Amino acid sequence: MAEDIEDGPAMDAKRFAALAEAYGGDPRRWPEAEREAATIFASTEAGQAISRHAGSLDALLDSYGAAHPGKTLHDTILRTAGRHIVRRRRQRFWWLGLGLAGIGLAGAIAGLALVTVVTPEVQPDRYVLDANATAFGDAGPDTIEEDL
Repeated sequence: MAEDIEDGPAMDAKRFAALAEAYGGDPRRWPEAEREAATIFASTEAGQAISRHAGSLDALLDSYGAAHPGKTLHDTILRTAGRHIVRRRRQRFWWLGLGLAGIGLAGAIAGLALVTVVTPEVQPDRYVLDANATAFGDAGPDTIEEDL
């Protein structure tokens, strides 16, 4: 591992190999703090062997080239992406509608529960339900005139 800079940083083969594997065979790609020690270690026989191996892998990776996709593949990808976006927008719209319907249903159930709890007990022998009866009392013609 790296020691103090005044004493001259030292590097072992394990650390040099880990850096070469991570950053490649070119020490210019390595972190600044490790370059000086790596340059010193690269002059040793073990360092040269590790550098050659990493350099051959770098050359192999640099020689690889991917072919550009054809226009048909490009157009197919764009068409598919467009359909996917439209489908996602429709799904969001339907989920929003279902959510609003659920909120409305929850409100109706809450209102029904409230009316059920607030409604006074009705004695069947004293009160007859007719068309003017509501949960809050009788809404007959005589009660409507009284409110005016």
